[in-house]
Amino acid sequence: MPNPFTFTRVMMAGIRQPIERTPAAVGLEFEDVAFPSTDGVALKGWFVPARAGTDADARPTVIWVHGWPWNRYGNVTGRVPWRDRTVDFLSATKALHNAGFHVLLFDLASHGESGRRFPLTYGVREARDYAGAVAYLRSRPDVDGERLGAIGMSAGGSTVLYGTPDAQPIRALLAVQPTKVKVFGDNMARSEFGRMGPALNKGLDLLYWILRAPAPKDHDPAIPAGRLGDTVVQYVQGTGDQWGQLDDVENMSRATPNSLGVIAYPSEERYGGYAYIDTHTDDVVAFFTAHL
Repeated sequence: MPNPFTFTRVMMAGIRQPIERTPAAVGLEFEDVAFPSTDGVALKGWFVPARAGTDADARPTVIWVHGWPWNRYGNVTGRVPWRDRTVDFLSATKALHNAGFHVLLFDLASHGESGRRFPLTYGVREARDYAGAVAYLRSRPDVDGERLGAIGMSAGGSTVLYGTPDAQPIRALLAVQPTKVKVFGDNMARSEFGRMGPALNKGLDLLYWILRAPAPKDHDPAIPAGRLGDTVVQYVQGTGDQWGQLDDVENMSRATPNSLGVIAYPSEERYGGYAYIDTHTDDVVAFFTAHL
């Protein structure tokens, strides 16, 4: 069980996990890249080019947007004060590369090797990082800036929902277990601290108010989802998620003008839901092939 003060600190500031593997671990060439968010935070990442021999100079590109408190590689187990699992983006990245897509993986602000922005807002201000990534890609001559898509994992799913309306055109989004902060925070606090746990989050709202930052209680990815226009969105939610809720994600889907619905992925806990990208890699590739 985490200390309540540690829980609050990690919610607000995150944890910088080590980047344990690079794309070279799965046989991929890559570039170390750097670019700014739209508010000037220095961001670091990897650009993985499409496989050699792919037709056309400018290729469609998929952007990975990681969860909290992960990094561009995914999640490294044992680095947070609660039970978790490793989440590795590299196998799915290789499949996308083999299918002819460029792939950009980058660290959000206050994660990995990127610069700091305090406090975390779970998509509201992280949308500036995503917008910076989109602008960077559109500056590259080898990227078709009209054929971009993104995979958002957890808070990264919320980030792409918040960021895409102002970064159009984005053709397709795969949002894996996005969640309202209040839903996630209350459920997580309850599972870690008991029935009084959600009371911690009232104090969190006060701290955000003092910092003049967007309050967690007001966070709702369904609101920007309503502004996604023609962007095709596939949602994924684990059925056994103890912190997220299927009805929360279904509400986002109902708000989305061009949603393909919610895939209810069988899982026993939250991290099991992220396994979708590994067990259904062919479906991930097929989704972006169809829509980019």
